[in-house]
Amino acid sequence: MDFEFIKEFSPMFLKAAILTLNLAFWGILLSVIIGIICMAIKFYKIKFLIPVINGYIELSRNTPLLIQLFFLYYGLPKLGINLSSFACAVIGLAFLGGSYMAESFRLGHESVKTSQIEAGLSIGLSQNQLLAYVVTPQAFSVALPSISANIIFLLKETSIVSIVALADLVYVAKDLIGLYYKTDEALFMLVVSYLIIILPISLALTWLEKRMKRARS
Repeated sequence: MDFEFIKEFSPMFLKAAILTLNLAFWGILLSVIIGIICMAIKFYKIKFLIPVINGYIELSRNTPLLIQLFFLYYGLPKLGINLSSFACAVIGLAFLGGSYMAESFRLGHESVKTSQIEAGLSIGLSQNQLLAYVVTPQAFSVALPSISANIIFLLKETSIVSIVALADLVYVAKDLIGLYYKTDEALFMLVVSYLIIILPISLALTWLEKRMKRARS
């Protein structure tokens, strides 16, 4: 193991890690927003949008992120729509993650007892207040383990975005291997980088899940 090589090129991995975190942050944030919107549409029973939501979920969950990114990066320019590599990656992650978040929130929503919704309506809460103060908090609490799994899943899926020429961790590792043939060192830095990113987030989510579980009990 060439530790001088690792020391020399660690700044490149640090820069790539920052880009990966930035990408993951926006992808996950948009995924959660999409999930909440899908849950709200089903809560309000907007009939003409429910088939659209169901179709989106099936399309998103049954096509690989790789194919989605190819369409965004190589297909959309054929239609006159040109997006940056970063925008394609964020949209791809949000498109994929949104369907998983929507299903997580749906399960959380279904766990809310009808009696609690009826009680909220009986004390004069509007539909908006019911969604904000009764349904969403309880749905989030129940869905948190699934949401946490989705967050970790999306963090790992960022490893795919190098195919749209985005200089993430995988891109940098492949570049160094191709230039210097330092496979062991590059892969070591790649594994350590993902471990440093994902492990603290995983531990924080586990802690949050335990806190929420105690709060429900």
